[in-house]
Amino acid sequence: MGAEATPMKRLLLIFAAALTAAYGYDEEARETIRKNYPASKYLEVDNIHGFIHVTGYNGSEIQTVIEKHIIADSRDRLEAAQREVKLDINQTGDTLTLAVDEPNRCNCGDRGNWDHFNDGFSRESHRPGYRVVYDFEIKVPAATSVRLGTVNEGDVRLENTTGDFLLRNVNHAVEAREVGGAGKIATVNGGITATFTRNPTTPCSFSTVNGTIEASFRPGLNADVRVKTFNGRAYTDYDVTAMPRMVSTSERRNGKFVYRSDEFTGMRIGSGGPEFRFNTLNGSIRIINRGK
Repeated sequence: MGAEATPMKRLLLIFAAALTAAYGYDEEARETIRKNYPASKYLEVDNIHGFIHVTGYNGSEIQTVIEKHIIADSRDRLEAAQREVKLDINQTGDTLTLAVDEPNRCNCGDRGNWDHFNDGFSRESHRPGYRVVYDFEIKVPAATSVRLGTVNEGDVRLENTTGDFLLRNVNHAVEAREVGGAGKIATVNGGITATFTRNPTTPCSFSTVNGTIEASFRPGLNADVRVKTFNGRAYTDYDVTAMPRMVSTSERRNGKFVYRSDEFTGMRIGSGGPEFRFNTLNGSIRIINRGK
């Protein structure tokens, strides 16, 4: 996170230049925002365009480096972007929130609700004549729980934390590296990769539409696993026993109840435990024993 450009940052600069040329934008502006905050129990990052990378460390502050990049087709539209697109920063109670707001954006998600945070991502607005990208590089105390989401032009990556997590994207991959918490990971057009330093003791879910899901756990895993894929296969090197399909809905027809399965294939690893759900439409599912 120093001043010297990393290979990844140089690549992003090249990509940004190509994007500017491709869209015919003539104006651009850049800004680097560096700020530290007192530690919070929760960190929420609600982005639209750009990546989010969060790393846990042995410290007592939340350290942020945010790269803001505006491209516009005229000076007027550049100035409009500077006025209209804002990064809202709010630290109240036990939560630090960094949220990118655009005009007319549908803020359908509930940042205070773990299950519905960022539900409005796919309906964000696009203002003609400019694009504003925020790239987040953040270090947090390792026990911080995080809620991270973006839509376009970047991945979501979490590493070396022990708190719970909610990670969401739309048009890119999501990765959790060496994490010790539990939670939910979801995207639409991208793969999901997760490696755990300890086996979760509460439910987890992994969901995408177009991508492979790969999750690596420690030896001695005890879990009830449910998997569903349409164009792909599910693999694991854990010993498993089959579980019956769950009945998810019922309806009354001609005086009789008709029950429908939830279409997930169930299997028990070890002695069973928290439910882990894996769901993709176009991709495979791999559940890996890191001890093998």
